[in-house]
Amino acid sequence: MLSTIVFLLVLLVVVVLPLVSASVKIVQEYERGVIFRLGRLGGVRGPGLLFILPFFDRMVKIDLRTVTLEVPPQEVITRDNVSVKVSAVAYFRVLNPQSAVVEVADFQKATFQIAQTTLRSILGQFDLDAVLANREEINRRLQQIIDDQTEPWGIKVTAVEIKDIELPPNMQSAIARQAEAEREKRAKIINAQGELQAAETLAEAARVITSQTGALQLRYLQTLADIGVDKNSTIVITDIGGLVTELRDKLPILSQLGPKLLEAQSPEARIEVERSEMVRRNS
Repeated sequence: MLSTIVFLLVLLVVVVLPLVSASVKIVQEYERGVIFRLGRLGGVRGPGLLFILPFFDRMVKIDLRTVTLEVPPQEVITRDNVSVKVSAVAYFRVLNPQSAVVEVADFQKATFQIAQTTLRSILGQFDLDAVLANREEINRRLQQIIDDQTEPWGIKVTAVEIKDIELPPNMQSAIARQAEAEREKRAKIINAQGELQAAETLAEAARVITSQTGALQLRYLQTLADIGVDKNSTIVITDIGGLVTELRDKLPILSQLGPKLLEAQSPEARIEVERSEMVRRNS
């Protein structure tokens, strides 16, 4: 009796438990199980606790989470014959687990190879300046092409981004010189535009001054007032624009006070005034 019980226990441990463990499968929430029964496709199951027939069924688990695929630096020759190294990263996920198992042997490796070849092919169609300036457009084209090629495998490529573009040292120096020349060009243009605006403003001011009687004399007096702020300078006032003559003709009292003011001045000032009066009379 005891030997029979021991035999049954050994049979349970050796035969039954392995069969139970082979028939019970646990599929996570982010996974799906593709079932093959006697080599034929039996469908997709999961998530949760699954029971399969040992020795008859085989289950392949497929992860549905987004996979990050890093493309190592690729040697690319642009359309203008510049050799650069470009690295990228692609993001994809499995939408159809059945196609990912049946249609391709290794969907991750296949997607990686397509990403490499597509990166070299697309960048070879652009000039270097376009590669550096139009990254968003290139990323969209890469994503669209890779997604179209992997769609039969049940793969959805959500995004492709160019990570880094490595330029040769001589090309880096050429780009730096080009950028410096462009900055100098903009500076000269801005300076020329400022000179043009200043000239236009001065021309408008000149037209306003010449159109108004006495505007030139008022401007002259304003200039003298600005100069007079510095008390260390000596100012000799001339009869510019005929202001003094006009005031003397309109105000006779100034003609009577003129000789007295002249006498009160210093000899140098009187000589200067007399010289100005002679020049005015001769003109």
